[in-house]
Amino acid sequence: MKRVQFSSRWLPYAFLAPQMAIIFVFFYWPSAQAVQSSLYLEDPFGFGSTFVGLDNYADILSSREYLGIAKFTLVFTVLVTGLSLGLGLLLAVKADAVLRGAHAYKTLLIWVYAVAPPVAGLIGMMFFDQHIGPLVRLAGVFGWDMKVGLDYTDTAVAMITVSVWKQIPYNFIFFLSGLQSLPASVREAAFIDCRSGARRFATVTLPLLAPTAFFLLIMNMTYALFETFGVIDVIVKDKAANNPITLVYKVYMDGFRGNDLGGSSAQSVILMLIVFVLTIFQFRFIERRVHYG
Repeated sequence: MKRVQFSSRWLPYAFLAPQMAIIFVFFYWPSAQAVQSSLYLEDPFGFGSTFVGLDNYADILSSREYLGIAKFTLVFTVLVTGLSLGLGLLLAVKADAVLRGAHAYKTLLIWVYAVAPPVAGLIGMMFFDQHIGPLVRLAGVFGWDMKVGLDYTDTAVAMITVSVWKQIPYNFIFFLSGLQSLPASVREAAFIDCRSGARRFATVTLPLLAPTAFFLLIMNMTYALFETFGVIDVIVKDKAANNPITLVYKVYMDGFRGNDLGGSSAQSVILMLIVFVLTIFQFRFIERRVHYG
């Protein structure tokens, strides 16, 4: 393999400097500030702070409310990730098989991704509106009296539904690109060797899509943990006490609504540690099953 030669030994570092500066300013420095702030009990108006050590962490981890929110965040992340990936893959497989009107069909599936999360939450609230919502009326046909914003379970269903609807186009784009990049010779050989479409997909197509699926798994878990903030904010309407929320929304509520800067910072540090451990688990164990050859 040919090595890249630079005219100066400092030139590679000069190329990396802008990106490293951005990472430092927008990630490392705020992270260090959050760790420092988590060790103090701070006045929200900046008049002073008191060092409390790990008391903020102890209060959080001993709180039933926080543990309940953590459990809901786990369920929410698993459901949103699983449903988004599954439905995105299903639609991609169907779109890949469309011969006539393929461009229109793909466009109709992709356009939702252009909708911002708060707008998606607003549209979702219209569908789940108590008076005019078509999904509420549909649930009523089966005897389900949905009260989004008032009932914990109903609100959770609405949050998961809107979040999944918002993320499906993203997965659809990548899965469809992966399917269309599969060699035609491999598909033809699989068709000759196996007449069962389901078995052909499970033994040939899905393993070849493993790199794409692994990338989307990471991106969807990140989306469920962090990027659903706008959807949740619109649906709960600042009434978090009566509705399910995720850990990242809890950080916002305690920091900006409750003015508990130390506790909010401690929660953000815990969330960073969770993401760090999750990332190690994904690359240490799940990536072993992914073949890039």
